[in-house]
Amino acid sequence: MPTHTADSHDEAAMATARARLYGLLAATFDGETETIAAALERESFAAVAEVFPIDIETANLRGDDYDAGSLAIGYDNLFVVPGTHYVPPFASAHATDPSEAFESDSRYHTAGEAGEFLGDPAADMAQLYAAAEFSPERGDDIPDHIAAYFEFMRTLCEREAAFLQGDETDANLNAVRELQARTLSHLGWIDRFEEAVASSDTVEGVFAAIARLARTFTAWDAREVVQTDLQPSETTSSELPDK
Repeated sequence: MPTHTADSHDEAAMATARARLYGLLAATFDGETETIAAALERESFAAVAEVFPIDIETANLRGDDYDAGSLAIGYDNLFVVPGTHYVPPFASAHATDPSEAFESDSRYHTAGEAGEFLGDPAADMAQLYAAAEFSPERGDDIPDHIAAYFEFMRTLCEREAAFLQGDETDANLNAVRELQARTLSHLGWIDRFEEAVASSDTVEGVFAAIARLARTFTAWDAREVVQTDLQPSETTSSELPDK
């Protein structure tokens, strides 16, 4: 059994803070626009953006002039309704290699290139969910939907915090951290996703800014938190927002 120390309590607090942020991102990319509007008003996104050394423009991440109705229109135009501004919110559409060559009449797909629906990334994520006995409720039943990724990460971070505070073995704690690392390793496509959102969300720019934040946060998380030799971070739990 692990011995609880001040460090383990700090790590539990960090895991809880990470869970809150992943939960907020999951709600955002699942179209929960009332949650988005409330987070913008509380400046939750901006508070996180200001923590990172990478310059992230925060003008579109704060303010009380965003309402759920207008955000819903923007969300649908970007992530739901195919059109000139549509960006598929799932990994298979952004994978660099297709799972197989196939014909398609879609304007968003060229035969022999990536972009299929429910391709290899979806199968990979479904296997990770099964290994963790997790069933995503977000993401429209698309295993590689970005909202499902973030919902899964929230659950894993919550489990990590519970293990650090409870009487679980080190093996269980390492197993849940390994699942986090594997999940983040499957998020390499978020760079292409963020670039596509930035190109399409050119009017208000709210979702482009949040996508930029999500890309930065997941890169930081993979590098600084989900490592075998976890090191203390200068970022404290108070710098990550409540959902």
